[in-house]
Amino acid sequence: MPNPIEKIKSQVRRVSAYTLNAVETKIKINQNENPFDMPEAIKSEVLARIAKRPWSRYPSFVPSELLETLAAFANWHSDGVLAGNGSNELIQALLTVTVQPGVKVVISEPTFTLYRLLVEILGGEVISVPLTADFQYNTAEIEKAAESADIVIICSPNNPTGCRLDDQDLERLLENFSGLVVLDEAYYEFARKSVVELLGKHSNLIVLRTFSKAMALAGLRVGYLLASPELTREIAKGKLPYNVNFFSITAAMVAIEYFQQCLQPLVDSLISERQRLFEALLQINGLKPYPSEANFILTEIVADMKPVELMSSLQQEEILIRDVSKYPMLGRHVRISVGTTEENDLLLSKLRLIF
Repeated sequence: MPNPIEKIKSQVRRVSAYTLNAVETKIKINQNENPFDMPEAIKSEVLARIAKRPWSRYPSFVPSELLETLAAFANWHSDGVLAGNGSNELIQALLTVTVQPGVKVVISEPTFTLYRLLVEILGGEVISVPLTADFQYNTAEIEKAAESADIVIICSPNNPTGCRLDDQDLERLLENFSGLVVLDEAYYEFARKSVVELLGKHSNLIVLRTFSKAMALAGLRVGYLLASPELTREIAKGKLPYNVNFFSITAAMVAIEYFQQCLQPLVDSLISERQRLFEALLQINGLKPYPSEANFILTEIVADMKPVELMSSLQQEEILIRDVSKYPMLGRHVRISVGTTEENDLLLSKLRLIF
């Protein structure tokens, strides 16, 4: 009798699903979330606006007001902006309309594993370019690999290593590469740098951003894409209609309106905490943290302990970090999201006892 599972595409059956161990602890510093809840002023304003809107009606088919707000915030054209149910949906939409068997995609690894997963599900070929030994982008090798590729995907600052691609290296790649360069800026606020100004000079650049990190809206799932209007129109064909609900649309718009007043101070605080946490981790024998321009710190365990053992010890203390030891090159590493001052202090005290 035929096996129904064989009706699933072979390339789908070959890959493992993107998963996360759903463990709940008091201190949750494993998903690079903003540890500060959305300020009450923003919550109250969002709820007041939501209460006035009929909930039985669909959101706007084209959320023009949100797109215009995003365009002004990013200093780009509204017809070159696409909103999504998190930036992950936009990654999926982008790859859906570009990747098919025979398409080659350069991915510098270790990085966000969803890129490879989606490319392989869609039948494309991944050309993997390893980061350098100190976890920086190997731009010469990326350019070399791009000679035979159609798309280059770069997360900058990179998850899980925290490195950022130099602007000059990116511009050289854009000038010499005839394909698409996708730059995922999920963590750009923590680097205080963006590449959006290059969009006007290079029509093959696509920038992705999210509200899940610095903007403290991970629970409402909002992301956006910035590209030329021509590319944006085509990528839009890969997303579902009404993909962003009106609650999330309203929250994103209010977050932008209140950003300088309420959210920028929290970002500044996390940047300061990142540096303090990094310097403290340096002083713990058995650990080797790497400099980061994001809101997390990649840390190597140089003592005689496996990442899973450290994870277990910390979970007993109600602290959850991320084991990234299954990523390429990261067999002895964990990723620590920057928490509040109190959370970071408790983490450090436990790590000092463990090591």
